[in-house]
Amino acid sequence: MDATSLATLWATIALLIFLGAVIYLKVPGMLAKSLDARAAKISAELEEARKLREEAQQLLGQYQQKRKEAEKEAADIVAAAKREAELLASEAAKKTEDYVARRTALAEQKISQAEREAVSEVRASAVDIAVEAARALLAAKVDAKAGADLFKSALNDVKAKLN
Repeated sequence: MDATSLATLWATIALLIFLGAVIYLKVPGMLAKSLDARAAKISAELEEARKLREEAQQLLGQYQQKRKEAEKEAADIVAAAKREAELLASEAAKKTEDYVARRTALAEQKISQAEREAVSEVRASAVDIAVEAARALLAAKVDAKAGADLFKSALNDVKAKLN
């Protein structure tokens, strides 16, 4: 045997002893157990990640639903505010129209009253002038006593006709 063969033989024997020790110490079982444990850990982490993803999707759905509800509520609030503003505007317009109508009626009443007062003043002045003219005419034509009697009767006639 030459040296290379001898070295190969000893290397083979050492390899077999090593493999025997590895098998005797149950290293493949420990490796398998370690790999199984690592696979189980990875599997558990994947399952946890899947659960977290599902929870995140569920939360996302809830938040999207809440956002939709909030948008609808905001739209309802805006619509209610618009309706209220329109109602207030129409009430203000109606109140303004009523106010203008009342003021117009009041002004017309004042104008009518002023016209009646003016007509009454003109009539009173005309009566006073007519009475004075009649008195002057009668005074010139009739003596004092007869004139006074005629004046009183004419004055009573005029007063009776005016009332």
